[in-house]
Amino acid sequence: MAIPIRNHVLETIKQKENFTDKELEKLLAKDGTVITEAKFNKVLLDLEIMGLISVSWVTKDTRRVEAVTEKVEEDVYDEQIKKAEEKDYEASFPSS
Repeated sequence: MAIPIRNHVLETIKQKENFTDKELEKLLAKDGTVITEAKFNKVLLDLEIMGLISVSWVTKDTRRVEAVTEKVEEDVYDEQIKKAEEKDYEASFPSS
């Protein structure tokens, strides 16, 4: 079973921090992936809509393609609530 082209392009993008669209096309061609320009643009658009990559214009003819990484931020308030609940739970047991 063949890997969908979208997955292959995404894995290629994740290998490096960012690419230009021309570099990405050359790298895919080097890997043996034959893709038309229309299909390439469609794959980039699909991946961007899914929130997996970010595409921005650098110059008139060049786009920057980069993988989107989610940063997990811990909420200080949630941490305080969690610690207070743990403390209350431990305090609910009678001490011997």
